[in-house]
Amino acid sequence: MHRMARFGRDEGLARFGEPGVLVLLSLSDGPKHGYAITTDVLEQTGVRLGPGTLYGSLTKLVERGLIAALPSDDRRRPYEITAAGRAALAAQLATWSRVVHTGQTRLAQA
Repeated sequence: MHRMARFGRDEGLARFGEPGVLVLLSLSDGPKHGYAITTDVLEQTGVRLGPGTLYGSLTKLVERGLIAALPSDDRRRPYEITAAGRAALAAQLATWSRVVHTGQTRLAQA
């Protein structure tokens, strides 16, 4: 398990990348609130998103229209992925797939 490093304030998803993609990945199977996102990401990837990383990513994803906050009856606010968020996640996963393939190919040649 590893903790997330801080990322810059650039505008694109890829620039704050990994935490945002992990949040989108978590929300791709249904709405969740912050703690549930953190738990899901940890269980699925072994990555622990700290509160600052998680809530910073949620804010950026909402601002970019990639996720939407849902109404809540208590203090926990659930979020859901939008159609634009699904498209961004698919694009990022395709890029990572190419990176993984290239890395595995190069390691096999070494």
